[in-house]
Amino acid sequence: MPQRNGRLRTGKVGARKGKAVTRKLRTVTAAALLALGVTLVVPLPQAAQAADPTTDYCQGQCGDILPPGENGNATLADILAHKVFGTRPAHAADQLGPYANLATGYPSLTDATLTNFFNDASFGVPSGQVASVTTPRADVTITRDKKTGVPHIKGTTRDGTEYGAGYAAAQDRLWLMDLFRHVGRGQLSSFAGGAPANQQLEQEFWRAAPYTEADLQAQVDQITAGNGARGQQALADAQAYVNGINAYITQSKNGRYFPGEYVLTGQIDAITNAGEIQPFKLTDLIALGSVIGALFGSGGGGEVQSAISLLAAQQKYGVTQGTTVWETFRERNDPEAMLTVHDGSSFPYAGKPANPQGAAMPEPGTVVAEPLVYDQTGGAATAAKTPVKAGPLKAAQGIFDNGALPANLFSTKKGMSNALVVSGAHTASGHPLAVFGPQTGYFAPQLLMLQELQGPGISARGASFAGLGMYVELGRGQDYAWSATSAGQDITDTYAVELCQDAVHYVYHGVCTAMEKLERVNSWKPTVADSTAAGSYRMQVYRTAYGPVEYRATVGGKAVAYTTLRSSYRHEADSIIGFQMLNDPGFVHDAATFQQATQHINYTFNWFYADSRQTAYYNSGTNPVRAAGVDPSFPVKAEAAYEWQGWNPASNTATYTPPAQHPQSVDQDYYVSWNNKQAKDFTSAGFGNGPVHRGDLLNDRVKKLVATGGVTRSALTQAMADAALTDLRGEDVLPELLRVLRSAPVTDPQLVTAVQQLSDWGTAGSKRKETSAGSHVYANADAVRTMDAWWPLLIDGAFRPGLGDGLYAALTANLSIDESPSAGHGPTGAHAGSAFQYGWWSYADKDLRTVLGDPVQGWTPQAFCGGGTLGACRDVLLATLKQAVAKPATTIYPADANCSAGDQWCSDTIIQRPLGGITQDKISWQNRPTFQQVVEFPAHR
Repeated sequence: MPQRNGRLRTGKVGARKGKAVTRKLRTVTAAALLALGVTLVVPLPQAAQAADPTTDYCQGQCGDILPPGENGNATLADILAHKVFGTRPAHAADQLGPYANLATGYPSLTDATLTNFFNDASFGVPSGQVASVTTPRADVTITRDKKTGVPHIKGTTRDGTEYGAGYAAAQDRLWLMDLFRHVGRGQLSSFAGGAPANQQLEQEFWRAAPYTEADLQAQVDQITAGNGARGQQALADAQAYVNGINAYITQSKNGRYFPGEYVLTGQIDAITNAGEIQPFKLTDLIALGSVIGALFGSGGGGEVQSAISLLAAQQKYGVTQGTTVWETFRERNDPEAMLTVHDGSSFPYAGKPANPQGAAMPEPGTVVAEPLVYDQTGGAATAAKTPVKAGPLKAAQGIFDNGALPANLFSTKKGMSNALVVSGAHTASGHPLAVFGPQTGYFAPQLLMLQELQGPGISARGASFAGLGMYVELGRGQDYAWSATSAGQDITDTYAVELCQDAVHYVYHGVCTAMEKLERVNSWKPTVADSTAAGSYRMQVYRTAYGPVEYRATVGGKAVAYTTLRSSYRHEADSIIGFQMLNDPGFVHDAATFQQATQHINYTFNWFYADSRQTAYYNSGTNPVRAAGVDPSFPVKAEAAYEWQGWNPASNTATYTPPAQHPQSVDQDYYVSWNNKQAKDFTSAGFGNGPVHRGDLLNDRVKKLVATGGVTRSALTQAMADAALTDLRGEDVLPELLRVLRSAPVTDPQLVTAVQQLSDWGTAGSKRKETSAGSHVYANADAVRTMDAWWPLLIDGAFRPGLGDGLYAALTANLSIDESPSAGHGPTGAHAGSAFQYGWWSYADKDLRTVLGDPVQGWTPQAFCGGGTLGACRDVLLATLKQAVAKPATTIYPADANCSAGDQWCSDTIIQRPLGGITQDKISWQNRPTFQQVVEFPAHR
């Protein structure tokens, strides 16, 4: 395998720019590449040899995939060559094709052909497949395989193993790691450029998780506090990991094979090599961890928005009926919701109290968001562009003009990850099966990276978030595998602190107390990568004992500040002990020890496990025990009586629900999770978790497989892949829509055609799938287009008249009405893959069934559609369907930077959002995990 260096790659060729790149630009850039090439010092690999074998009980039956490719670093030469000639560095894109091809290849999938779509995730590298062996120091080797370039890190000492992990992480993700440590400090624009997207991103993050350097260091110190020998080992592991990162930084800087983005953003001079890549330190890992935790491991919040919609409901209907209507839409504990633990076990948490106490509801119209941005100058105030002279770097100019990271990375709601696990009692082999992984968006390079770690007390292969790879976070051990889905249970509350003296003092336990003022100043100059004009601005957050201030309002005639308190705030590193345990073959050896390990993870995740004998599930998170009578859905008074039980503001610790009260199970017939409700009485943190959920797409398929028996790896993968191409609205709501429409003859010829097309699409499985591989045209394209246009119209027509404009607007602020693949939701914005997590499908389903006279639990007696009468509801559906049919495709699928207007397939496509200088090809839509494992262990220690 080519080394991570500055040589021009001649590996995979992507889409060529052709005539769009002028001959002159090619000539100038080629000359620049030659000039750069002769100055590069290339590290010499050792002679290829096989990594030492480690006992592997999966026996070739473990697979994984993580597109687009393992190599996420590109030198300046690589970037320029990519922009001009279309080449990509080796292993930058070699997992994208197999991942994409499952969309058309899954119908004929067998166990034998799984390797066409997944990597062999066995331990070690066979001698004939070794591409290179690097020895960063004497006690560790990094072996990379020819097919994917994944690092297999083997240490003779624990310190060496972790040093090698850090070194390999820097080889594969240094630029990405640097981006995220700056995001975690609210300093992205100062580092990568002042593009409006960079400013927006750092503002959204820093508002929610403002940390000082002292805060970050305190969290480093907490790793050892109370964790005994494991805490000491974790801190040593983290330090060795950082040392490995810094060793690669020094070597790559001296050798001039560091990521080219450092040159393009003005950090390093391309000719003199002057400049610096700042060494990493332990506090950088805390900053990185805070970003990942905010993205994927927190839940709750939004209490102010809930209060606003409740007040709107009460204003519309009166207090009693308005509260009932609001609770109907809230669906805290919907009796029809699909459950991961479906054996009837109950795990009460965060429910509605019988006698609510301490609520701090705002007076109508008084809520105002807390200002964050001040003192804008230059490009911060105008967003003006002043491109610099790029010379031979012209081909890469402006790569970050739209931001180095998506502006809405934190603001968009996210539906992450799915899991399908089947007990051995229902499989062909008698051993459990699992197909699972995290749905973390699509980026180039990916936020995750693959690695294998083998050393004293560590034996695992799988994925880790870049910069946090001391341990494998999702993957497999010697005879077991584990994965997670985001749980999102409510660990975040909003407190109303009463103001005193002025706007920056509040009453804390009867004493007027000054708020802590936190500030961050960012400034930048235009660079080749980001031409935003020079500018600066200041962020300002006021922090209280109850967390940062988010809103101001009036409650009971008194001025208050609404603050946000998250149980994992100032505890971003606490989960390290759990991950350490998961990687330790001496600790995890069965379902019980797996659950013990995940109990040490403070972020909100659903964890799944499979070995050759058992399956298991556990929901992690530091769930605070709230004061009696506190309703977690609304803001609460900042008074001692309503604080979390056992809360210590100095450390932000509290009494947490014990492990036995967390949803959990061992050896249930099967488990499925797609961010759905975990268990009976475990309250959903957000709106809309009812009878129609994308988890049903998995549950229906796996339940059928289990009923038949003899489940195989390929059959379980097929179930996942089939769900990944299915439109939830078509599978689970369209049948009721058609029943209403066909309750009387449809006479309008245009609508007769539309109804038949929709019916045919439903019969065919409601897929958003190409007619054939590479056709770029959907089967049943007219029906898909009609549904995309119709859904927002029918929801508006069915619900707005009854709810009224004010309440409808408030409820749609709580839960968006749609999330189709082309709707631009998800961690990466448009082209994000993840779809059908957030929408009004459950509301529509319940309301239509009420209109039709079907049994319905948890809904208002009077339906909203057509005022509850079948004929009037049918009229609404017909009228909105006619509007939808008349809507042109160019309006339904507007043009963007990647697609022309009206291109249905392209509008749905997944694009790996570039976080550096290398871009990737579009692939057809799939709604599936980004990193995914397929595992079946036939043996056990």
